[in-house]
Amino acid sequence: MSTLQLNSPAFGQQASMPPKYTCEGGEASPPLKWSGAPAGTKSFALIVDDPDAPDPKAPKRTWVHWVVVDLPPTASSLDEGAAKTGLPPGAHTGKNDWGKATYGGPCPPVGRHRYFFKLYALDTTLGSTELTKADVEKAMKGHVLSEAELVGTYEKN
Repeated sequence: MSTLQLNSPAFGQQASMPPKYTCEGGEASPPLKWSGAPAGTKSFALIVDDPDAPDPKAPKRTWVHWVVVDLPPTASSLDEGAAKTGLPPGAHTGKNDWGKATYGGPCPPVGRHRYFFKLYALDTTLGSTELTKADVEKAMKGHVLSEAELVGTYEKN
């Protein structure tokens, strides 16, 4: 059985994300790489969210930064800035909590927040555009073959 793994050449597990991927930089989506997709993978879905909003000491909600579905099974990475420069053919961007179909960089109002990059290997494609995180989670039920997670952190200067 294969084990899906997700990492970024820009930051390590539980490490601070460089400002260029945040609201204090150019808000480029960070580069991501993955491996170990199980047999039968028909697509990948990616959800990036922050469970520490608005304050890590008193979190009230999970803020969604990026939703991507239908990444092709042949894909094994996203280049830096892929949210703006182009996703692989067939991939669709869902809506984040700003109501936009793009990547929204970390911009925590207070404290150091955690940003969860969750990659799912699916036995289907979702075939829709501008899905919300809730839509994607509902559509993925019963279709997740494997998942991987990378957590970056960020605190504004």
